[in-house]
Amino acid sequence: MVSTSNMGTALITGASTGIGAVYAERLARRGYDLVVVARNRKLLQALAARVTSETGRSVEVLAADLSEPTGLAAVESKLRSDSSITLLVNNAGVASAAPLADSNADQMSAMIALNVTALTRLSLAVVPGFIARNSGAIINISSIVALMPEALNGVYSASKAYVLSLSQSLRHELAGKGIRVQAVLPGATRTPLWGLAGVDVDAVLPGAVMTTEDMVDASLVAFDDGEFATIPSLPNVSDWNDFESKRLALGPNLSRSEPASRYNSH
Repeated sequence: MVSTSNMGTALITGASTGIGAVYAERLARRGYDLVVVARNRKLLQALAARVTSETGRSVEVLAADLSEPTGLAAVESKLRSDSSITLLVNNAGVASAAPLADSNADQMSAMIALNVTALTRLSLAVVPGFIARNSGAIINISSIVALMPEALNGVYSASKAYVLSLSQSLRHELAGKGIRVQAVLPGATRTPLWGLAGVDVDAVLPGAVMTTEDMVDASLVAFDDGEFATIPSLPNVSDWNDFESKRLALGPNLSRSEPASRYNSH
């Protein structure tokens, strides 16, 4: 199906496979031109050819390793200079299921570089232009482990909690500036990421693994509905709303001039 509408350009990181590739296909069908970013140029070129053939949209390939300064700088430059970009999908990331005590420190640092540092720098690169144009959107792919740090590797969970926290702050900071922010918190999703982490996700979580297509489709429905935090598997959004309202209710008592009475000397 050739799309004739024009939604601007979506830049998608980690677009060569999995969640990023599905976002690319779905967004092109919605009328976005694309900039697809990942390390593997060959896979990106194959994706670009297929998407252009099926939708008629322009797809620019930007092969870059976001964990390396040169690659990251190239994508930052693209976000700053291309005023056609109306949507940034921060999807690139790596995972780990190993206990922290068994983890390699260099691998954990590389995870932080991609999951945290790269996502932060790309967000900082695109936001000023969005503010100047009074429009734009950011979709940040977090994870349910942001809410369940006991579930997997602690550094991975912490990196995804950072993504959620940054998204919450951006939503607050950008309110009234015409800019949308969505944090997507998938549960177990059938992507190549699990294999790279050395995990047979279907064996670990039988019957609880969502397809990538279903995850992205649900998240885009939520995006259309203006939802901020999207947990595709969560049956009742009221559960998230209750969680968030209780978090916000802590605010007035989190910083006071005196310790709470329970800390008085006995």
